[in-house]
Amino acid sequence: MIHLKTIDELRLMKQSAHLVSRTLGMLAKEIKPGITTLHLDKLAYEFIKDNGGEPAFLGYGGFPNSLCISPNEQVVHGFPNKEVVKEGDVLSVDCGAVLNGFVGDHAYTFEIGEVKPEVKKLLQVTKESLYKGIEQCVRGKRIGDISHAIQSYCEGHGYGVVRELVGHGLGRKMHEDPQVPNYGRQGSGKVIKDGLAIAIEPMINLGTEKVKFHNDGWTVTTLDNQTSAHFEHDVAVINGKPVLLSTFKYIYEALGIESDEEKPFQLDF
Repeated sequence: MIHLKTIDELRLMKQSAHLVSRTLGMLAKEIKPGITTLHLDKLAYEFIKDNGGEPAFLGYGGFPNSLCISPNEQVVHGFPNKEVVKEGDVLSVDCGAVLNGFVGDHAYTFEIGEVKPEVKKLLQVTKESLYKGIEQCVRGKRIGDISHAIQSYCEGHGYGVVRELVGHGLGRKMHEDPQVPNYGRQGSGKVIKDGLAIAIEPMINLGTEKVKFHNDGWTVTTLDNQTSAHFEHDVAVINGKPVLLSTFKYIYEALGIESDEEKPFQLDF
């Protein structure tokens, strides 16, 4: 069952999402060769707690950390550990926080120094596909329109679109209805209505779309061990149009990136 949100609930969700956004922005200043992902996890835990929130991932289904950190061929759900981040790596950092009773949950894939051109292109296209999906999050359209927009854009560039992992509804729980696949048919799925709040999160592979689930119950890697990219935003439908609850602006400020990609989806409310 889909729980449509009131405007007051969406305001609270925006605060939750922005706590995650600020956490990712803080981490962007720290992510560099030589750092461990376990250290990043500690920083995120402290930042979320210091700002009045609770890490949404910690203890969720038994997950032992505050961040999912997935380097290179890992798609999602990687455990922070003591391994050192290296020049040329990419790092998907997925963060969740609970604030005011609502969950914020979004992700960004970071480049560590200079990465290979084909990997840089994968990250660019994956992030672009996220906004292609958000464009379809309009009252009267269907979830399949979001899915199809992401799939067609990424497959048009020759990339593999992961099937086994999907986006999801968001609210007082981290995973609510509806599921939001990154593949599908136009005009299929649930009708999009005002008050819908979802996490759209393309997980796109440089090679095959096929993945491997590891025995730890969490880690997912590409079957061919080629690089994967992951970007995620929290999105609401207000007055018939998509509105971002989360933002990458804190990351961009930390990294010195100028971008107006979020402008069409911004609304003060």
